[in-house]
Amino acid sequence: MACRPPCASYTVVIIPLRTSLYSLDALRFYLWIKRLKDLEREKDSLWCGLEVLERARLWYHQRLEENTARQASIEAQTGAGSRQEDVPETWSCLLRSRIQRVNGSLGSVMSEPNVTGGSTHSLPDAVADSDLRWHNTVLTQQVSDKNNQISMLELEKDALLRELGELQAR
Repeated sequence: MACRPPCASYTVVIIPLRTSLYSLDALRFYLWIKRLKDLEREKDSLWCGLEVLERARLWYHQRLEENTARQASIEAQTGAGSRQEDVPETWSCLLRSRIQRVNGSLGSVMSEPNVTGGSTHSLPDAVADSDLRWHNTVLTQQVSDKNNQISMLELEKDALLRELGELQAR
């Protein structure tokens, strides 16, 4: 998959070294080339990420349209038979929890400080930050698991209420 824009190109600059390969100029040149290479890699990664985000945006847009259409069809239905699809409901709960996880991940990526720039935090601050992020990830996973359990219990409750309604109707 080509992730670069069609107009992007690499430029190679050759600077003649007047002295030996072990000189300070050679080291500066090497570090400059290395930095350019790193910047090109970062740019390629950003273009790939942009492409993925664009596909994700289109996917979200399609899901929103499908959701709106489903909501309109459910509102158009009348009577007690409006909840006919139990399997898609569980699938919808799973999809919703995964979408929330992706949204959280995207939010954390966008709020992270620039890793390529110089770090202004000390090592203990970075360790504490890492620990907090890990703790947050664990808590987020636990909340997601509890949400899945709640969704499953709600589906069971709805099924039991339907059975109760059928028994009372007899």
